[in-house]
Amino acid sequence: MENIRNQFPILRQYIYANTPVFGPFYDDLLEWRQEHDLDFLLKGSGMRNRTLEILSDTRTAVGKFFDAKRPNVALVNNFSTALNMLLDGLDKSQKVLLLENDYPSVNWPFASRGFPISYAKIDQHLETNIREAVERENISILALSVVQWQNGIKIDLDFLKNLKHDHPNLFIVADGTQFLGSTNFSFENSAIDLIGASAYKWLLAGYGSGFMLFKDSVKERCDIRTIGFNAANGVIENKGNIRFAKRFEPGHLACLNFGSLRFSLYFLEGIGKDKIETQNEKLSQKAKREFTELGLLQDAVVFRKHHSTIFNIKGDDTLFQHLTENDVVCAQRGDGIRLGFHFYNTERDLDAIVGILKARG
Repeated sequence: MENIRNQFPILRQYIYANTPVFGPFYDDLLEWRQEHDLDFLLKGSGMRNRTLEILSDTRTAVGKFFDAKRPNVALVNNFSTALNMLLDGLDKSQKVLLLENDYPSVNWPFASRGFPISYAKIDQHLETNIREAVERENISILALSVVQWQNGIKIDLDFLKNLKHDHPNLFIVADGTQFLGSTNFSFENSAIDLIGASAYKWLLAGYGSGFMLFKDSVKERCDIRTIGFNAANGVIENKGNIRFAKRFEPGHLACLNFGSLRFSLYFLEGIGKDKIETQNEKLSQKAKREFTELGLLQDAVVFRKHHSTIFNIKGDDTLFQHLTENDVVCAQRGDGIRLGFHFYNTERDLDAIVGILKARG
């Protein structure tokens, strides 16, 4: 991994534990983006066909990387906008189960549209809480983040399979923004009906790109009215024949942004999804062990079998300042300090953070 780390200039200056806020740029991506903009500078509208090619390749790359059917991939500027489009096409009488304190862009759009909502508590018994609520409240839609933004608690994907088996009509909507890119994930083999993500975190693509992945059955449950010339591929005669995924692409898409997503998917594919997953699992286990020994984690995290690479440690403004002064890039979230580790982090990074925490006493 050392050669890969050399791609990231920020790692030469800091212990970067802030991927949950932003996945850092790397040298090869910056070079591609500069060449892309130079082409536009010199060729102007002559880049149109190249733009269409890049967007098409990006759709293919997303489908391949996450094992999703290409026609069921929508390219979107961000997850939040796409979710709002989706909800405007759903029957508002359906009972929805959300998680308490889940990411606001997951929960708020349902609440603002008047869906009848129940909430499950996020703790060490998360899956039991969800199952009991689904069966008690006659839930039609379960919407949740795969990985929680504040404390990194990760839903058990096998649990979702079992839940779907027992409740085949349950519509499962997932935000994968804090998940996709951190592990080897097959959408088609999951129980999730729809998953979306903004790509500027674990996928290292920068701001302004994301996607939604759909199972074939989703189009039967949603009546999406969003439309625009881009959805018809710029062909007037296509107005009445727009496939479901393209309803989420009514206007032009930024070639630079989605080209960056395509480039980063190739970059991650080159490293190896299994290799990334193995490294992240190693980091997760070590971080959980070290932070547990220091008494810095919530019981909800300590007593769960599996966890992501996001951790919220107990700490105040003073501790956050102490970490920052020691060149640890992290973020304050909730009542603590959030640290997130990706494949370019090392066990040495974790040892250094633990040393900084112990030195403060």
